[in-house]
Amino acid sequence: MLLRLMADRVLVIGSGGREHALAWKLAQSPHVKQVYVAPGNAGTADNGKISNSAVLVSNHTIVIQFCKDHNIGLVLVGQEALLAAGIVDDLRAAGVRCFGPSAKAAQLESNTSFAKAFLDRHGIPTARWKAFTNPQEACRFITSTHFPARVVRARGPAARKEVTVAASKEEACRAVQEIMQDRTFGEMVVIEELLQGEELSCLCFTDGVTVASMPPVQAHKRLLDGDQGPNTGGMGAYCPVPQVPEVLLEKISDAILQHVIDSMRQEGTAYVGVLQMGLMLTKDGVKILNFKCQFGDPQCQVILPLLKNDFYEVIQATIDGKLCSFMPAWSENSTAVCVVMASAGYPGDYDKGMEVTGLLQAKELGLQVFHAGTALKDGRVVTSGGRVLCITAVKEDLMKALGEANRGVAAIRFKGATYRKDIGHRGIRLLKQSLGLIYKERRMGATTSDVLVHQPDTSVASGTRSGSHSEVRGFAGLFDLKASGYDDPILVSRIKGLGPKLQIAQACKKHDTIGQDLVAMCVNDMLAQGAEPLFFLNYFTCGKLDVEVTQTITGGMAEACKNAGCAFLGREVAEMTGMYSSGEYDLAGFVVGAVERGQMHLGLQRADEEDVLIGLASSGIHGRGFSIIRKILLMSSLRYSSPASDGCGGKTLGEILLTPAKMYSQSLLPVLRSGHVKAFAFIAEKGLLEGISRILPEHVSAVVDALSWKIPDIFYWLYKEGNLSEEEMAQTFNCGIGAVLVVQKELAQDILKDIQRHEEAWLIGKVVAPCHTGGCRIEVKNLLEALQLTSPQCLLSNADVESAYYPRKKKVKVAVLISGTGTNLAALISYAKEPGSFAEVVLVISNKSGVEELRNAARAGIPTRVIDHKLYGSRSEFDSTIDRVLEEFSVELICLSGFMRILSSPFLRKWKGKILNASPSLFPLNKGGNAHQQALQMGLKVTGCAVHFVLEESSPKAVIHQEPVSVKADDTEETLSEKVKEAECRAFPIALQLVASGAVQLGADGKTCWKQGGQSLRLQEEKRGCASSLVTPEPRDGNVV
Repeated sequence: MLLRLMADRVLVIGSGGREHALAWKLAQSPHVKQVYVAPGNAGTADNGKISNSAVLVSNHTIVIQFCKDHNIGLVLVGQEALLAAGIVDDLRAAGVRCFGPSAKAAQLESNTSFAKAFLDRHGIPTARWKAFTNPQEACRFITSTHFPARVVRARGPAARKEVTVAASKEEACRAVQEIMQDRTFGEMVVIEELLQGEELSCLCFTDGVTVASMPPVQAHKRLLDGDQGPNTGGMGAYCPVPQVPEVLLEKISDAILQHVIDSMRQEGTAYVGVLQMGLMLTKDGVKILNFKCQFGDPQCQVILPLLKNDFYEVIQATIDGKLCSFMPAWSENSTAVCVVMASAGYPGDYDKGMEVTGLLQAKELGLQVFHAGTALKDGRVVTSGGRVLCITAVKEDLMKALGEANRGVAAIRFKGATYRKDIGHRGIRLLKQSLGLIYKERRMGATTSDVLVHQPDTSVASGTRSGSHSEVRGFAGLFDLKASGYDDPILVSRIKGLGPKLQIAQACKKHDTIGQDLVAMCVNDMLAQGAEPLFFLNYFTCGKLDVEVTQTITGGMAEACKNAGCAFLGREVAEMTGMYSSGEYDLAGFVVGAVERGQMHLGLQRADEEDVLIGLASSGIHGRGFSIIRKILLMSSLRYSSPASDGCGGKTLGEILLTPAKMYSQSLLPVLRSGHVKAFAFIAEKGLLEGISRILPEHVSAVVDALSWKIPDIFYWLYKEGNLSEEEMAQTFNCGIGAVLVVQKELAQDILKDIQRHEEAWLIGKVVAPCHTGGCRIEVKNLLEALQLTSPQCLLSNADVESAYYPRKKKVKVAVLISGTGTNLAALISYAKEPGSFAEVVLVISNKSGVEELRNAARAGIPTRVIDHKLYGSRSEFDSTIDRVLEEFSVELICLSGFMRILSSPFLRKWKGKILNASPSLFPLNKGGNAHQQALQMGLKVTGCAVHFVLEESSPKAVIHQEPVSVKADDTEETLSEKVKEAECRAFPIALQLVASGAVQLGADGKTCWKQGGQSLRLQEEKRGCASSLVTPEPRDGNVV
């Protein structure tokens, strides 16, 4: 971000503790020369760079003139009433830079009915509500609803608000009568559902596109300890909030904060500034209580002390729409606590003019005292408001910070001082409960990692079977094989992971099925040997430990082990910050089972012609298919959070995708050990074709009929949305078959009946003579018909239902132009060969002969051409030759991969909207500029690449996809260049898929156009932050824009 060369004078409008904190943080910036606070208080009067001003802030014209007379370069508005009155609009119209939302955007706070209707329009969860202008109708609503409608909200002049949280329906009705009789609060009240749960505040900076979340805050609104007494503006706060897991915060940022900002922009009102949301963590999920269109008070007083960046620079980046290039950083391993000291009688009537002493002593303790209701009188600080002071302490943990803040409170005196001693009590209670977690430092290679070990309780350690030793101590788990009833056992072991499915779980912030899934995948594989699972262990590693997430996953594994009849002996949890980012984790499971030596017959008998295949129903998608699903979702109008309509039981798409695998051990072991099953395969890692093929000897093949079993709806959706062929479906997915048994024809019906007592199963095919045509050994008949007969109620629109017979879209023919210096060709070729690809690379053209990329293309079976530019007299002649070759191969799209020639205007006009290029930065540079050098010189925290349509004139609106790259402190131009090249290899195939599928195209106005719902698809729920803003791409040298 380019900063102003000269220091600014800044005006902060307001007089509370929030405004003192804003001025205090701004004064720390070397870019700020002077901070005026209007009207200010005793704490902002002649305090270094900070001083008060008597300018009449309610008169916008006077404020504008003051700014011009005093060369004010930036204005911060703290008071809600002024935001609602349009002061930001008036200042900006007069050419004064101002930080805050417009009056229209500020309605989120100033107009409750507007905010509630906005949330309902966009499907953002909030309390149930209704607005009334008639008190009798409001009371009838309160008394008749089946939910507790006990929150009464009203708004008066100057944005004065009245909120009553009633203890009963009768009290709520009385509040309605009183408010509506007092015309001060207008003609309308809003009645809301009273929500129960953990309340917190989540704030963010936003430039209207990018959202930069702040650490969560919990404020204490009740006057007295133990959350007793009347509601107040806030008697203290602490930040961050330990009882809110990191994954939930990421979900709040993505699904709520970002959703609100995107929705405001979609409605034509970009929100720029700070947005604070009051949230309630209910048993039904997170719900929005209210908005504040600036920092809350006292939230501001605990957030700003944790901001590591220059506050002024963050504000400038936000105003300029470049927040993505200057994402704020927050102090780690630090907690801020503030305690408010109020006047006697607050929040009712209170006396003023009480002298305040002990401020210097508090400062000597290393505390920050923010003034609110104070004034100077004869050189003394006296009280002038209800909330008088806010004492803030920052320490390494919550308990120490509260202790220090309370020491500061004890040092300060004024008559009738009222304050709480239990700020943060909810968080402290949680921390005390977590003392059972033992941290041990362990050397891992060359790095030190924290390893968390939770002493397992008996139910987890012992599982449900004999042989396990719950009394074991330390890191080892013991299992007595003899006690488990085996005479001459052979041990069978299996280790498994979940691969890309974990990434979907992390994107959905849904972890309750992952543990069960891992156990099922391990246990089911053992059945191929006829083995019974004995005990299970797992390894969990993450970037930042979240106790709630680990407990959720572990609970799922423990329950699954119980259902599988095996012991859960233990786990290892490692926090490895250098390898994983916050919210990321990996998981591996290890199971040991046993089978008597004499029962090891499974797989030894050879399947013969006429043997029958029995298929067991799967619960959904498993294994390799998830990498394809993530790519399919990129083009779909659905997101993981999209509801999957009535036929799917009210589930979301993410919940359907994360349905865990069934465990077949309990129901199948007796059948497998009967001696009547020749072979067994769990269809998980591989698709249906390979899953069956691996249990058949080479001398036979198999034929299965897809019409013989029920295919779940999700597979039809994947077939349609992914543009997949029948063969690709069978190669990639299980298509509704979770396991396959090979049995003799004469025994098939009896075995099927045994299985059907526990599982849904069918006769799906038979073993046949080998195929001699060179094709696949497994033939799946009628798969297309079976997919089309699948009920498309779930996940499909009415249009889809009407056109169930969905023709596969023909792949778009693509040519790649190279000069031998690019790095993206291999990624594009690899992508085009994957199932679900909408593109086919049919030609590679180079202007230089002998380059390695030509040989790579030839090895991939792709035709190549060399068109040497040196052999042509003009650029247009050279381009015409390329054009003729492109026409010869019926090319529809062109990708430039390090192509070092400037294309002519006629060529670009002809192929407008059909040429894609990758640029090595997220932001525009001067022509010939070094993107990586400039990123390091400007101190950017994030850079990256952008894939865009190539035009005659570069346009920031032609970006298709961006891939952010974090800039580390030790990065050089060379290391940064390599990271950006890797990002291009990820971004270019995504952009090509978007364009080839028709999800994205170039509009007539030169702007990127998305199909309906597509604007949210670029990043889905796994790509947020920097890549969410459209910025001007920088082309590589030689590639024309």
